[in-house]
Amino acid sequence: MRRLGDLEAEIMDRLWRWRRPATVREVVDDINRTRPVAYTTVMTVANILHSKGWLVREQKDGRAWLYEPVRTREEYAAALMEDALSASEDRPVALTHFVDQMSSAEITALRKALRNAGKRAGTWE
Repeated sequence: MRRLGDLEAEIMDRLWRWRRPATVREVVDDINRTRPVAYTTVMTVANILHSKGWLVREQKDGRAWLYEPVRTREEYAAALMEDALSASEDRPVALTHFVDQMSSAEITALRKALRNAGKRAGTWE
């Protein structure tokens, strides 16, 4: 999985935060609060995200599209982690290095996730 480009990430960030479908105009207006960006640029990138399968769209009244993410931010982050892990020739060692960098709260969350995964797989009590 390829990491999102800067403008792709800005668009996705807004849609993930808003948790609702939005038009390109809404995204442009929000980005323009911090920096200038052209409507056509955001429209082009939203169409690219749609063609890549990151966004679904549905026709709104008139000609505007409503865009909505296909995956959550967390699913995107998990896919990036999987992609990074696959770059290693020794996944267990890479995982060890990753865990060594985690906070105690993150390790606790990881333990809980592993317990839940084990229960779903029927391998742990």
